[in-house]
Amino acid sequence: MKSKSHQGGLVYSTELGRTCPKCRQALASCLCSATSVRPAVDGVLRVSMETKGRAGKGVTVVRGLALDATAIVALGKQLRTSCGSGGTVKDGVVEVQGDHRDRVIKTLSEQGYVVKRAGG
Repeated sequence: MKSKSHQGGLVYSTELGRTCPKCRQALASCLCSATSVRPAVDGVLRVSMETKGRAGKGVTVVRGLALDATAIVALGKQLRTSCGSGGTVKDGVVEVQGDHRDRVIKTLSEQGYVVKRAGG
C-alpha cells in the first residue's frame, strides 16, 4: 500500500483498488457525492455489444440506467444470473460477458423498462 503523503494520500491500493478522494473508501462502495455524478439519462435503456479494448471478447452493455448505485448492482447481478454469465458494473453501466443482447432486452422489457437495441 502506498503511504499517505501531503499531496492527497492513498490513490490506489491492491486491497481496495481505486479509492474515493473524499471518503477514502473503495469506489465500488463509496456513497459520498464525489462519485455520484452520472450523465443525464432519457429513460430509455440502450443495449449493445462491444469488443473494443477487450482483446476481441464481446460483452453486452446496458446504458441509460437512472438508478442508484445499489440498485444498478442488483440489476447487474440479476442480468448476469439470467444469462448464466459473468460481468460487472462500472460507472453506471452494466456489462455482461458474451453476446446476450436478446436475453437482456427480454429480461429488461419484462421488468417494465423501455429498451432499445443500439449498434449492429
